[in-house]
Amino acid sequence: IEDIFTKKDFKGQKVLVTAGPTLEPIDPVRYITNRSTGKMGFAMAKMARRRGAEVLLITGPNHLSLPRRDIPIIEVRSAREMYEAVMDHFSDYHVIIKTAAVADFRPKEVATEKIKKVDDHYLLELERNPDILKELGKRKGDRILVGFAAETSQLMENAQAKLREKNLDLIVANDVTQPGAGFAVDTNIVRIIDARGRVKNLPLLSKDEVADIVLDQVLKLLKKRESLRPWPTNW
Repeated sequence: IEDIFTKKDFKGQKVLVTAGPTLEPIDPVRYITNRSTGKMGFAMAKMARRRGAEVLLITGPNHLSLPRRDIPIIEVRSAREMYEAVMDHFSDYHVIIKTAAVADFRPKEVATEKIKKVDDHYLLELERNPDILKELGKRKGDRILVGFAAETSQLMENAQAKLREKNLDLIVANDVTQPGAGFAVDTNIVRIIDARGRVKNLPLLSKDEVADIVLDQVLKLLKKRESLRPWPTNW
C-alpha cells in the first residue's frame, strides 16, 4: 500500500547501496569487525526502491530480513570482497550511497589453525585495506557519491574532512555516542553536509525517515546536474 502512494521521483535512476560491517579473519575462529548492523543501509535501499529507483545492495554480514524481494543483493564478508563487488558494478549506477562500515585494517597474515593461548601476549600485525570510498571519489565522473561518517567526537570537523578527502557530493554524519543514534537501533540523529559546506540538521528520526530525507538531497543534485547538461547537438 505504501508503494502505491509513494512518489516515484527516482524512476529511471540506478542506485547502488553498501551496508553492514566487514569481517577480517585472524584465524578460522576469530575475526576483526565492528558494531555496524546494516540497518541504515537497508533503509536506504528500501526507500530508494520504493521511490522507483533500480537498486543494488552490496552488504557485509548481517542478521536483517531482506529490505524488499525486488532488490538484488550481493553478500560479501571482507573489505577486499566489498571493494571488488563495488568496483565491478559502480559504473552501471547513477548514485552510490556507501553506508557500509568497512574495516580500515586487516591482519597481515591469517593463521590456518586456531591460535592457542601459549604466551601472555600475542602480537597481531595489521595492514591497510583498500579505501573504497576514496577510490570511488577518483572514478565517480558525474555520478552522485554519498558517504556516511559515524563519529564519537569532533563530528563536523571529521565529517567535513572526509567529504573533501573522498571527493563526496554529500556526507551523512552522526555521533554514535548519542542515545538513539548509534548501532543496532531503528533511529538516527544525523547532519547532512554537501560539497558547498551547507548543513541540514535532523532530529531523532527513524532510519527510514532519515533515508528519505537523504534521497531528497540526492534528487536535488541529480536535477541540478541534469539542468546543467548541454543540449544535444542535433536539437
